[in-house]
Amino acid sequence: MNALPSLPDQPEAPRRGRRKEARPGELLEAALDLFVEKGFAATRVEEVAARAGVSKGTLFLYFPSKEELFKAVVRKNIAGRFAEWDLELEAYEGTSSELVQYCFQTWWERVGSTKAAGLGKLMLSEANNFPELADFYRREVIEPGHRLIRRILQRGMDRGELRPLDLDHAVYCVLAPLMFLTISQPSPSLCILDPECFSPEKYIRLQADNVLQGLCVRPT
Repeated sequence: MNALPSLPDQPEAPRRGRRKEARPGELLEAALDLFVEKGFAATRVEEVAARAGVSKGTLFLYFPSKEELFKAVVRKNIAGRFAEWDLELEAYEGTSSELVQYCFQTWWERVGSTKAAGLGKLMLSEANNFPELADFYRREVIEPGHRLIRRILQRGMDRGELRPLDLDHAVYCVLAPLMFLTISQPSPSLCILDPECFSPEKYIRLQADNVLQGLCVRPT
């Protein structure tokens, strides 16, 4: 019996073309790693390029300065996701208690437990030395985050599930436990929490319950 003729291999996309398209993402991933590991000031663009496997000149084709590279990292990992989170809030149908618990847990899964959490810790330590980056981070991360939390709390008040709140200050009741977890994550020089007995997941659930005890409408 004659063998069936083999089908011709499908032509592959040129390796160089695929590589070029992947470069911005690879550079942003390498930059996130180094910024979190070393801080903004100590990270050199040559190191980022080397970790991504490209030349410094190639890096500057995509990002004209280290500052613009840092902004792109923040936008990809945090700031650029607020539109998605706003849509989730619009579509959410559960109670306010369920929404607050969902937000705590989702923040941990998407930000707090990832390398992106190190960006907030970095800004806390280096903001005074880089005021322009601090202003950028405030505009694109802190202020949208506050607006999102205000919307969550206002939704609860409108539904009669949360008691009347001073929103200017209530947002910090929600943020405080998340900020503590962010700055307490292990680092080479300082570890506040004992990883053998501290569970971030249990802490998140406990803090969500604790915050809700203060925010929810109290029985008469």
